[in-house]
Amino acid sequence: MDRKKELKKQFMDIAIEGGVYQIRNLENGKVFVKTTKNFKTLNGQTFMLANGSHTNKALQADWNAFGKDAFEIEILQTLKKKETGYFDEKRELEKLEEKWLNDLQPFGERGYN
Repeated sequence: MDRKKELKKQFMDIAIEGGVYQIRNLENGKVFVKTTKNFKTLNGQTFMLANGSHTNKALQADWNAFGKDAFEIEILQTLKKKETGYFDEKRELEKLEEKWLNDLQPFGERGYN
């Protein structure tokens, strides 16, 4: 197998993982909790913040004020997918997000949700 085909196969074999993540402001402790179907897309969150286009205005304002070094992205929980039977990924992600929102209460002075 040539190198290009080998690399393509390796890429296709990588499992896509999703779940719950948080963006934490290290200066004031506020967090933004969200889910994603694919953790590889987390770079997009940083990209939007860096370009001033994030949909969460309070998070964007603090990013602008404190700078990127004042924030960290952390995976809180990976979604465990069922091997057999029907699996509603969207619903399971919603349940995970609800659990973490209840646990962390990232509202008002505590967060950006």
